[in-house]
Parts: sequence; structure tokens; C-alpha cells
Amino acid sequence: MRALVVYESMYGNTRQVAEAVAHGLGRSVLARAVSVAEVAAADVAGCGLLVVGGPTHVHGMSRASTRHSAATVAEATGSRSIEPHADAGIRDWLAQLRPDVPGQKAAAFDTRAQGPALLTGRASKGIAVQLREAGFELVSEPESFKVTSAPELGPDEIERARLWGESLAAKIAPAI
Repeated sequence: MRALVVYESMYGNTRQVAEAVAHGLGRSVLARAVSVAEVAAADVAGCGLLVVGGPTHVHGMSRASTRHSAATVAEATGSRSIEPHADAGIRDWLAQLRPDVPGQKAAAFDTRAQGPALLTGRASKGIAVQLREAGFELVSEPESFKVTSAPELGPDEIERARLWGESLAAKIAPAI
């Protein structure tokens, strides 16, 4: 069985989480992480589990305008380097996505600021909604991984992402 982790990342935090999730999945299934800018329809076709993640911008999934603003701030302050393909977002990609087979398995995650979701928002909720509406079957509640104000991942988030990947693999194992 194959698993694919598709991500959008501005500063590298979401990419790191995606890679850790793929690593956790990889203990049980063939898994890889790929940027939304580089994913092909053939990559999604036939995968047993599709995991999609992105950063939380303005309480939800990013838009072209929020990605542009984040890049402008990073450039102006010199505080962060921008990831390659940071201009590609998951929102538009998800809008045209359809499962290879009805009920194809999926999961959603995000990176977001520390604090209550009511205040920070959660891109993973919107990702999950779009996956469901496209016809995917979610195997897990949407998951959030916390980013500090630096912005950098919290100290245990990579390990937590790896363990979440392992738990996703365990949820789909009976289906194979």
C-alpha cells in the first residue's frame, strides 16, 4: 500500500511536519511527502491514504493574498527564508481533486500558532471539509501542529507528527 502526504509550506514548518508524518507512515506502508506544486494526478491515483496539510493563514487555508503577504513580511524583515513553491496553495488543488476510488482514505493536518483554535483558526478543518466533499473518507480527526511566534515548530511537534503518521498507518492497516 502507498500513502502520499501532500503539503503547502511557506517557511518550512509544514514541510517538516509532512516529512515526519510520511516517516511515521513509512514504518508500515510505502509513504512519501510531496509539495502541492509538484504533486501529479498519478501520484494520488491508487494511493491507499492521502494526507493533506498546510499552514493556517487568517483562521483557515491560505489564499494567494495571504501567501503574498507572508512572503512580503519575511522578505522585508529578513526573518525567514521562503520555501520553494511557496506560491502554490492547497485550496485550489483540493477544489479539483477527486478520489481514485469512492471512499479513498484521507487525513488532514495543519500548522498553526499556539493558542486556542477559536483564536488561531485551523486550516485542517477546511482541508477535511474539502476532502469529504470530494468523496474521500477521513480516517482521523483533523490534526494541528503548533508553531511558536518565531515562527518555528514547538519542541515536540516533529515527534508528535511522526507518531500521528504511525497512528494513521495503524488505522488503515486492517483495510489492506
